[in-house]
Amino acid sequence: MTSRMENKSYLVQMNGNGVLNKTIENGINLSGNGVNGKDIHHVSVKGALYPTKAKSRRQRWDVRPSEMANNTLNPIRAIVDGMKLTPNPEKPMIALSIGDPTVFGNLPTDGAVLQAMKDAIDSQKFNGYAPSVGYLKSRQAVANFYSSSEAPVEAEDVILTSGCSQAIDLAISVLCNPGDNILVPCPGFSLYKTLAVSMGIDVKLYNLMPEKSWEVDLQQMESLIDERTSCLIVTNPSNPCGSVFSKEHLQKIIKVASRHCLPILADEIYSDMVFPGCSCPSMASLSSDVPILSCGGLAKRWLVPGWRMGWILIHDRNDVFGSKIRQGLVKLSQRILGACSIIQGALESILNNTPPSFYSKTISFLKTNSEICFNELSTVPGLNPVMPSGAMYLMVGIDMDRFPDFKNDVDFTECLVTEQSVFCLPASAFEYPNYFRIVVTVPEELMVQACSRIREFCQRHNRAGSTESNDLDH
Repeated sequence: MTSRMENKSYLVQMNGNGVLNKTIENGINLSGNGVNGKDIHHVSVKGALYPTKAKSRRQRWDVRPSEMANNTLNPIRAIVDGMKLTPNPEKPMIALSIGDPTVFGNLPTDGAVLQAMKDAIDSQKFNGYAPSVGYLKSRQAVANFYSSSEAPVEAEDVILTSGCSQAIDLAISVLCNPGDNILVPCPGFSLYKTLAVSMGIDVKLYNLMPEKSWEVDLQQMESLIDERTSCLIVTNPSNPCGSVFSKEHLQKIIKVASRHCLPILADEIYSDMVFPGCSCPSMASLSSDVPILSCGGLAKRWLVPGWRMGWILIHDRNDVFGSKIRQGLVKLSQRILGACSIIQGALESILNNTPPSFYSKTISFLKTNSEICFNELSTVPGLNPVMPSGAMYLMVGIDMDRFPDFKNDVDFTECLVTEQSVFCLPASAFEYPNYFRIVVTVPEELMVQACSRIREFCQRHNRAGSTESNDLDH
């Protein structure tokens, strides 16, 4: 005979500590509280797990992607995937489109960086799970590397992430709710919009001005701010522009944020990748009241983008963020259990032992290639390159009136591949039509050859006359 206890089941609701919150007997909630549907399992008294028997609502298979998946779109992929890229078989392809400094093999990372990784692997101390925010020792190393008297950083202010992209993802996620809006530079890195739109966050584009070396149109930017604006994103040095804001210009941006009590997400992945004669202070070092989440990583300065090591530096001016934003970042970091543990194990040595000559050699190469590209294309009628001051990129304007064969920058760059086997990224991918972006990390001889091909292409299609001098402002 079955006892009464054998007909009794328990509703187990995990509150994060394995605590039993409610019970159900014969379908009756004995706790008197409604079921909220979170992390709930029915368990018999004998301990056997079994699902509750509920009538299926579906009569046929109907599995659909989530709204988040449907709303996720990378503008670069959307444009490039739609292009007909058929290189000229008589000319080797020169790809000036990929923001990866390792593609051509001419910019290897330093031996000290590789040795740090080898030592971390050989130690076998970093094969397990790390804390979701990163090892304390690794976070302390990052804090020590970036701390300054103007913007002190401690280990508790650092969260290690899977690349700078995840750092940006966490920063947007912790500051914004669906229906909020964020301010994003235009032209700007496409990932900001990809992440925001997938989360139901609106994107407002503030203008950068090519005639002023891509400085922010401060008045236009400020006009976009409303009560639902939750974050201002500033990229310095810039992708795709290669621009570096002066200290004075950064201070003006911070003043706008201060007037509207708006936190800043500072994308500083290219920090210190600036040409000689330029300076690039961190935004946090210039802020007296605006809280800043600074995102960075190893990818570009150390030339190891595939290693996926990034970080967030929390600069909480006047305790505006308090504990809740920090706790939110910790919770969000737990979604993927943190960055690669082996690279974390190598991080202290990478930061402390990479010789200054490695950095200066890389910057010298980028500056030389940028000057070659700028000088060559400045004399091409119909093109208007803007000389960069850092990072790895150069933007080139197209006077479309001179090239009536093409509808827009996408059409222009597509035909450039077909005829000359040179691929530059159309700036429509950055929501900035009639420009294209050149990556300046290619070997010098390829940069010279690519510029020569671009000149030949423009001479062929320029209906205003190929011998006419370029009268556009540089």
